[in-house]
Amino acid sequence: MPELKRLHADHAAAVLAFELANRAYFAAWVSDRGDEYFDHFTDRYDALLAEQEAGICAFYVLVAEGGSVLGRFNLVDIEDRAAQLGYRVAQHVAGRGVATGTVRELCRLAASRHGLRTLRAAAARQNAASQKVLTNAGFIPVGPAEPAHLGGKAGTWYQRDLLLQP
Repeated sequence: MPELKRLHADHAAAVLAFELANRAYFAAWVSDRGDEYFDHFTDRYDALLAEQEAGICAFYVLVAEGGSVLGRFNLVDIEDRAAQLGYRVAQHVAGRGVATGTVRELCRLAASRHGLRTLRAAAARQNAASQKVLTNAGFIPVGPAEPAHLGGKAGTWYQRDLLLQP
């Protein structure tokens, strides 16, 4: 049974393997991270852990029984009891409810562990799968998302009030 875990230094190799194995798949939906991201992965990863330690962000990984990463789920720009949600799941588990179930679980953690009341997430117009994940997890569309928020693609902002919805 996969387990949602707070990002830790020990996850670095599995996260890198996940990102590399799914790079082309992710690039079909969002802008590619670029070679520089992978060339400087250790520095970037350490920076994420520092942001998490500072309370600016909270990063999670969905870990399979064997230790491989099936998905990344992030709460970023935590401020005023609100945050932005970002996520990505491995291609081989996409379309199986993994993202929806884990986003729901992260919503519970966002409220109970992080004291958040509101989450926002942006989905590109052509990414029907992400739109479905968000609406199935209780998010509602609240307005247009500029291409700058979605790697050059237009989309929609979604929001979920964590106090009103299960």
